Amino acid sequence: MKYFVRVNGEEHEILLDGEGVHVDGEDVAAQVFSIEGTPERMVTIGNEVHRVVVRPGTTRGAYTLWLDGYRFEVEALDERTRTIRELSGATAGPVGPAPVRAPMPGLVVRIDAQVGDEVQAGQALVVMEAMKMENELRAQAAGRVKAILVATGAAVEKGMLLIELE
Repeated sequence: MKYFVRVNGEEHEILLDGEGVHVDGEDVAAQVFSIEGTPERMVTIGNEVHRVVVRPGTTRGAYTLWLDGYRFEVEALDERTRTIRELSGATAGPVGPAPVRAPMPGLVVRIDAQVGDEVQAGQALVVMEAMKMENELRAQAAGRVKAILVATGAAVEKGMLLIELE
């Protein structure tokens, strides 16, 4: 079965067949084990073992993954679903980097960017504290910081726009 997986804006082709896992044409020794009754998975890649927490997103094929303390927005589509989306125009969406929004209510602890900074996909931009835990909010795609709409120490609500990128 062939899947197209987009991680923070970067697309990879994953082929699962009787011989194993192939990522972008390369063989990968990988196994995934579910932990029954939880959103956790144990993923073995080569000699490394990772604990991954998986939460479904708002659309089909969208997921939020927490891996080794980092949060990733992922979309995984099989070949058929991807083709249907392309033919129906369902992939057309906003152009440009996504703004950074608060994923939950909390307190802005640190801002790691300034207006005009060039940022890369996955780069930490804001640190928020929520429920006594610090969460790094990262750029989903490369871009330039257009505006910073909050200050350190500000209380923010879920969905509030924190940083605009262009």
